[in-house]
Amino acid sequence: MTKYETKLRVQYYETDAMGIVHHSNYIRFFETARTEFFRSRGYSYDAMEKAGVWMPVHSVTADFKAPAVYDEEILVACWIEKLKGASIELGYEVRGAETGELYTKGTSSHGFTTADLKPIRLKKEAPDIYNVLKAAMD
Repeated sequence: MTKYETKLRVQYYETDAMGIVHHSNYIRFFETARTEFFRSRGYSYDAMEKAGVWMPVHSVTADFKAPAVYDEEILVACWIEKLKGASIELGYEVRGAETGELYTKGTSSHGFTTADLKPIRLKKEAPDIYNVLKAAMD
């Protein structure tokens, strides 16, 4: 499986009064990693949407292990857990860039749809995108 890592620096506005990352921002970190993962495979969200493939979110999970703090560099990894005909599940990890300490694990589940949110089978409707994603799992 191909894991793609994105390095980010925790910004002040992403923290709470204790100087730790507010839990809601981990979902944003997941989205940034997901966007960069797809870009690294040759398909930005913009390119996918222009090809008629949308990926609405079905669900997101986050399991918090330890806090990231203001001004710290973090690594956010993203990979494909499951690829089905009309859906995909992605995995995430957020770690300290220097320490490697695991801060958060999570997943997101998405459907493949048209712009009108009608489900599509990716392998049939966009086989080039499907094949790139399938290859990222090997």
